[in-house]
Amino acid sequence: MTEQLPATSVAVLGTGIMGSGMARNLARSGLDVRAWNRTRAKAEPLAADCVRVTDTPAEAVDGADVVLTILYDGPTTLEAMRQAAPGLRPGTVWAQATTAGLGGIESLAAFAREQDLVFVDSPVLGTKQPAESGQLLVLAAGPNEVRTAIWPVFDAIGSRTVWVGESGEEAAATRLKLVLNSWVLTITNGTAEALALAKGLGVDWQYFLDVLEGGPLDNGYMRAKSAQVLSGKLEPSFATKTAEKDARLIVEAGERAGVRLDLAAAGAERFRRAVEQGHGDEDMVASYFASFDDANGKNGKNGTKGKNGTDG
Repeated sequence: MTEQLPATSVAVLGTGIMGSGMARNLARSGLDVRAWNRTRAKAEPLAADCVRVTDTPAEAVDGADVVLTILYDGPTTLEAMRQAAPGLRPGTVWAQATTAGLGGIESLAAFAREQDLVFVDSPVLGTKQPAESGQLLVLAAGPNEVRTAIWPVFDAIGSRTVWVGESGEEAAATRLKLVLNSWVLTITNGTAEALALAKGLGVDWQYFLDVLEGGPLDNGYMRAKSAQVLSGKLEPSFATKTAEKDARLIVEAGERAGVRLDLAAAGAERFRRAVEQGHGDEDMVASYFASFDDANGKNGKNGTKGKNGTDG
């Protein structure tokens, strides 16, 4: 394979919390951007940023140098790419950013081989705000020869790209992403559970923060997530239902490797309960509510307001 020229056009399949910000930054960088979303109305606002919104995946990918997928999961991504097949050209670079898990990547890589696409495993680390500001961390694995072609895409959506392998099919980037996500989800659930315990015991959360301040156990992410619960502002930077999906992919990856992941499995169950309570579209720290019988965070005993300001 000879080195390809830098991409000038990109198709974005999936314009949800992450994809919409990514598409805008791609357009602002000067690339010709086409976007498709299963619910077209969610993609329509991108037209104001010079993104061409299409009715079908095939229309979006037709003539694009790079196809970027950022959808919910592996099966959803595979279905979108199958719909895109009539517009795909042999040799097109496919940057696959969905957190699809190891099984999902195997299916997607097989489709890439069938269509003679250049498969780049490229999940991203970050949530809504980094996606909107072009500050995602891109984890990538793919052939050296396409890195020049894909550079304008990764440069537009991220602050840094870390190449971890030369074969997308080996899923080196996805494996790293699963490890990173296991840590993020553990901190999220740990924060949510500690906050719930503080409420149940009548402990002022500010005392907790004061004790940790400046020490090795202090954590800015923990402070930000607990503040979301205390303020009731749970607009998702990463939705609870997606966190449950990712937690189960992490457990599955561990099982494949012969590694038992008890915390990840318990975390997936917390996310599931929060989704069942109606918090699926809220930020994943809404797993806080899984600690209580009541979906609004009441502890089932006295229904009092705790010192931390949340309804107890």
